[in-house]
Amino acid sequence: MTTPAPKTPGWLDWHPAPATPSFRLPPGTVDAHCHVFGPQAGFPFAPERKYTPCDAGKDRLFALRDHLGVDRQVIVQATCHGADNTALLDAVRASGGRARGVATVRPDVTDAELRALDAAGVRGVRFNFVRRLVDASPRDALRTIARRIAPLGWHVVLYFESADLAELEDFFASLPTPLVVDHMGRPDVTKPVDGPEFSRFLRFTDRGDVWVKVSCPERLTVTGPAALDGEREPYADVLPFSRRVVEEFGDRVLWGTDWPHPNLTDHMPDDGLLVDHVRRIAVTEEQRHRLLVDNPTRLYWPGER
Repeated sequence: MTTPAPKTPGWLDWHPAPATPSFRLPPGTVDAHCHVFGPQAGFPFAPERKYTPCDAGKDRLFALRDHLGVDRQVIVQATCHGADNTALLDAVRASGGRARGVATVRPDVTDAELRALDAAGVRGVRFNFVRRLVDASPRDALRTIARRIAPLGWHVVLYFESADLAELEDFFASLPTPLVVDHMGRPDVTKPVDGPEFSRFLRFTDRGDVWVKVSCPERLTVTGPAALDGEREPYADVLPFSRRVVEEFGDRVLWGTDWPHPNLTDHMPDDGLLVDHVRRIAVTEEQRHRLLVDNPTRLYWPGER
């Protein structure tokens, strides 16, 4: 048996005892962005990975789902597993229909492999344009793969930094699939919500079939406070950006925990407090139901009410 690789120095593990949320999530709530890492002994990490995380397998993910009051999950392939979707598929299959997957595939993926992924519950592919996590911009690969998955009705999940959108947006708009943007395109929350950078993102979203995850305030915040120790008003600097997206694109917003929160360096949030934070992002019952239930169901379980 291969000896497990040690975690990246300074790696922060998931919160060991998240609070019970005071906000009761509506029936049908979907956590539309979470991951599984390994466990490494059964699902080795990719040799080309940029980080080595803690183990965070499906059993812990499902336990968190039940603790938070989430009904369904969308499990997004983590970069530490590269294009080996085995751990992702194992979790989706074990969910009993309560999970969908977003995979990573290469341009040489066969039609039979894509059909098998579709049958297993995969509904999209993810591409990472964050420079610290990839060696090169994957434009050519994405262009090829987007053409291949379009007939399946899948979408493309995009992860990029807000400062890079100016050089990427025309390329993104040319893709023949719906687009789902991770973490609001990682805005610089020290800049004005009405400033040119975030306004560009809003215009890009308005141009086409673009969905947005109002997720990861813990990753975007600069001044906090953190969602720890019972804090009821965390991430005040991120809140104006999240609310703006919910207000302008209420029928194309999604929410997710991002568990187990890879590559955080400052703090590890309490997932129960992240659920409570939803009430501050979506301030009306209608907004919350669309964000948590209607929109992700329409995207990942189409045909269901």
